[in-house]
Amino acid sequence: MSAVLEMPALVLNRGWVPIRTTSVRDAFCLMVRGAALAVEPESYRTHDFKSWAEIRATEHEPHVRTVSLRLRVPEVIVLAVYNKVPDRDVVFSRRNLFKRDRNRCQYCGARPGTPELTIDHLVPRSRGGTSTWANCVLACVPCNARKADRTPSEAGLTLRATPTKPAWKPHFTIRVGEFRQAWKDFLSDAYWNVELQE
Repeated sequence: MSAVLEMPALVLNRGWVPIRTTSVRDAFCLMVRGAALAVEPESYRTHDFKSWAEIRATEHEPHVRTVSLRLRVPEVIVLAVYNKVPDRDVVFSRRNLFKRDRNRCQYCGARPGTPELTIDHLVPRSRGGTSTWANCVLACVPCNARKADRTPSEAGLTLRATPTKPAWKPHFTIRVGEFRQAWKDFLSDAYWNVELQE
């Protein structure tokens, strides 16, 4: 039962915007306190804890067993009061670095395709350089080979732009392996594919 209580539940703010995930245990606690309602992903109907407990879970769907009940696991909850979208910093990741640099070599401007682009450290790691927004750029294989273990100026290379942390803010992130099929309509392709503003 403890594994079921630790399963992820999607949390929507009062405006039905996904803002985070929580455990099923915390989702139940929010429902019992009246701070959240469970959402039926199929119909979008909402339920307080009492009406949710009246929905009988089948043997084959995730549920929590009590002495007298088989409680269906809430996969999506909507908060009763909170309507903000938390401010989050953009994560320093390979995907976001490729997005920031627009899949383009920051030395020659070429767009050879993802497999032919590498992440280059302006101050090489062997010389104390770190993996940060300000020290990493995309470089095509020939430019990266030309630069080698030197700084761009030592290699006679010029950056097309000064690397900085992107100004766009992600609204929501999901940890790897956390996505559940019931969240599909709340996290549609339109949500994931929207162009992030710089």
